[in-house]
Amino acid sequence: MGSNSSKISDLPKNEYLKKLSGPEPVSENDPFWNQLFSFSFPAPTGSTELKLLEEATISVCKSLVENNPRTGNLAALTKVFLSRTRELRLSAECQNHIFIWQTHNALFIICCLLKVFICELSEEELQLHFTYEDKSPGSYSSDSEDLLEELLCSLVQLITDTPLLDITYEISVEAVSAMVVFLSCQLFHKEVLRQSISHKYLMQGPCLPYTSKLVKTLLYNFIRQEKPPPPGTHVFPQQSDGGGLLYGLASGVATGLWTVFTLGGAGSKAASSPELTSPLANQSLLLLLVLVNLTDAPDIPNPYRQAVTSFKNTQDSSPFPSSVPHTFQINFNSLYTALCEQQTSDQATLLLYTLLHQNSNVRTYMLARTDMENLVLPILEILYHVEERNSHHVYMALIILLILTEDDGFNRSIHEVILKNITWYSERVLTEISLGSLLILVVIRTIQYNMTRTRDKYLHTNCLAALANMSAQFRSLHQYAAQRIISLFSLLSKKHNKVLEQATQSLRGPLSSSDVPLPDYAQDLSVIEEVIRMMLEIINSCLTNSLHHNPNLVYALLYKRDLFEQFRTHPSFQDIMQNIDLVISFFSSRLLQAGAELSVERVLEIIKQGVVALPKDRLKKFPELKFKYVEEERPEEFFTPYVWSLVYSSAVGLYWNPRDIQLFAMDSD
Repeated sequence: MGSNSSKISDLPKNEYLKKLSGPEPVSENDPFWNQLFSFSFPAPTGSTELKLLEEATISVCKSLVENNPRTGNLAALTKVFLSRTRELRLSAECQNHIFIWQTHNALFIICCLLKVFICELSEEELQLHFTYEDKSPGSYSSDSEDLLEELLCSLVQLITDTPLLDITYEISVEAVSAMVVFLSCQLFHKEVLRQSISHKYLMQGPCLPYTSKLVKTLLYNFIRQEKPPPPGTHVFPQQSDGGGLLYGLASGVATGLWTVFTLGGAGSKAASSPELTSPLANQSLLLLLVLVNLTDAPDIPNPYRQAVTSFKNTQDSSPFPSSVPHTFQINFNSLYTALCEQQTSDQATLLLYTLLHQNSNVRTYMLARTDMENLVLPILEILYHVEERNSHHVYMALIILLILTEDDGFNRSIHEVILKNITWYSERVLTEISLGSLLILVVIRTIQYNMTRTRDKYLHTNCLAALANMSAQFRSLHQYAAQRIISLFSLLSKKHNKVLEQATQSLRGPLSSSDVPLPDYAQDLSVIEEVIRMMLEIINSCLTNSLHHNPNLVYALLYKRDLFEQFRTHPSFQDIMQNIDLVISFFSSRLLQAGAELSVERVLEIIKQGVVALPKDRLKKFPELKFKYVEEERPEEFFTPYVWSLVYSSAVGLYWNPRDIQLFAMDSD
């Protein structure tokens, strides 16, 4: 094969790969390895290129699977790579470009082979392949060792200990990707893995002491969002003749190159997409989420989850509790900034959910921030564009709001933050509105969207729970927010009447002679009445606790007072209607006394005066509305498929054939 070849389809015929996967053993000291690793191959990122690479790699892997038990070439390749990683840090300090370039290429080859091996073989078979050694006459076996575990530990150390420089950026990305590949056996199982060889390696033995350091490094990779160095500046200058991206090596070394590829190179389309601006940050976040969501081993809790749930701010000087292992410190301000800026991606929202839900230090810090709008606005924008987001992303955003609204301080402070010109809110021009009123508008819009489209009870429940948590702290509601609260109640009322009418007609009508079952109107009615009850409780909570702060809500109530008439005597709502009925009657009476044809301004003035005159003891007190998010039992049944679906769709430079995926449903095209 010549050095000008640029076809991935030539890979199976490549002489060096054929030798690696062939029937002849290759010694660890053979110059062949330097030749094998001396190639310039811009790792493809486009799905088409990745699919071609996958298909080209499979034939090499199948040959290696067949011959490796006799040659031990997989173990030899791994040992050569391991010996190089021990010198990697020194090579980075000495700017040894060639050594780092070849080590990266070795890891790239291992990663490609490993991905196919994991897909095609069981974990036990994979582990066995790393134990095979040269069986030719005169060869000898070394002491028994778990080379697979050593490889995984080496990747962990490479990620945590290698300084991030221009010349080490690519190998750092490749090391993170290789760890994701190591754990990808989950993709090929329908059930969530609870015991796995790779899990055991990570949770026990020599990898365990690196837990906190690994988590901290991955978090800082996400925080820093380091972009890859400009093409051609991090290793060797590239040729400008449009041919292969041949490095400026001496001609004697260049003749040993097995092939040179130009797969889009520096100007490839995939590299320009927003989510790939920092491949290292993207891959690091995905790996972190995979690690955190590994199931606990028998009698051993997941150490990566322990690390994520217990780390502290660098400004926190209090001692670490002795009972909490794997803890560390990180700059919370930098973390907060990164989380605010990256919420367009599912994985960043999932990280924010994980930290708010499970790390009390992070939650306390975020709730104490005076610029919460920087975090809340991106979350609201996710919910506002609900039709463009996948359901998991919407759920995560909604649960984040629910967790935040559990805090009374948050519920008070959001009404003090005044926003101007919210450009993404298109239903109405909002020149000035409080963050609290905007939050109410977006949550109500999500409820209405859900009522007409997805009809998901879980979504309804969490939206209403967030509103309920906030209701006692409603302050100076924007007139449009007040209108939308009553409009939602109006929509629910109409829906209630429609289902009630359908139920009545079904009872009066003849029995159906067809096999089509009648709708369960009683069940539908029960659900709608439960939601109506919740809305009435939210309105009542606001009136009881902050009536004097919300003249716009009283105005909206009076304007649509007829809506509430039918619920005054309804047995399910009589108790909760008492206060609402009292407020409507009291202010209606005062408006009647003021005369007809009153302006909006005059009505609001009468309401503000009436609030002072209304005796507070006439309003019946109800228990405070408080809802707390509780994660369901066996959360891994939801989060494991979700995280791996993100890896499948978001990982840079990794491709799995959708036909092989078992964990979640995939389209095969």
